[in-house]
Amino acid sequence: MANTVLGVGTGVFLIVLLWILALIFGIILLRASGPIKLGVIPVFLVALIVTLALVLFPRTSATSPPFKEAQIVDRLFIGRYVLLSVVSLAFLTALFVLLPHHLLEPVYAKPLRRTC
Repeated sequence: MANTVLGVGTGVFLIVLLWILALIFGIILLRASGPIKLGVIPVFLVALIVTLALVLFPRTSATSPPFKEAQIVDRLFIGRYVLLSVVSLAFLTALFVLLPHHLLEPVYAKPLRRTC
């Protein structure tokens, strides 16, 4: 029942479209002159046969199958943790390489007197 609009399936829309087209062709054929007016009968018979076929031979059953709870499986579990460990290792390496340079940066003393 995933393809429904306002609770109505695709088949109902097909039947409505079929009968609208049959009505339009019927009106066109009735306005014609001569024996072509009798073309209305086959148009409506074909529409009736197609409608009966759509109603009597549905694609799915009227009752839905029992609901089975979906099992959520994370297929990328190992890949995510490997990526997390690589990024963490790179962060810690960069931290421990750059931290001594920051802490051990030489601080030069300012001269007490200016010599001219």
